[in-house]
Amino acid sequence: MRYILSIPFLAVVVAAFNILGVAGLMMDAESLYFDAVLPSGAEFYLKVGDLFVVAGLIALFFEILKAARLGAGTIVDHMLSTATFIVALVEFLLVPFCGTATFFFLMIMALIDVVAGFSVSILSARRDYSVSHNDGGGL
Repeated sequence: MRYILSIPFLAVVVAAFNILGVAGLMMDAESLYFDAVLPSGAEFYLKVGDLFVVAGLIALFFEILKAARLGAGTIVDHMLSTATFIVALVEFLLVPFCGTATFFFLMIMALIDVVAGFSVSILSARRDYSVSHNDGGGL
């Protein structure tokens, strides 16, 4: 069960983007999803790609929370987050429907997940493990 929780939430968002792209539905990423006129008179609109960015931000929040825990699944979580970033980077460079600003932001979120995950884990481990500096020269 703990290894299932190690699956990065950002990988799910990237996979959903890829599934829509392979199905040919990602060409509509720039199509309008929602629009409204605000009380100020400004027009507010969301595109399909914007929803992926919002989903990625929510996933990134949960990934940062997962990085704060220590345990056996932490290393697997870091490896899968790194793999998610590498796959997203390769797709951004090589897959035509992934060469969008929306997917670029998802890839940057995956990079932030990797860096923040390692940073939070290192800081948590440093706080848990303290080394005493003894002036006597001994251990």
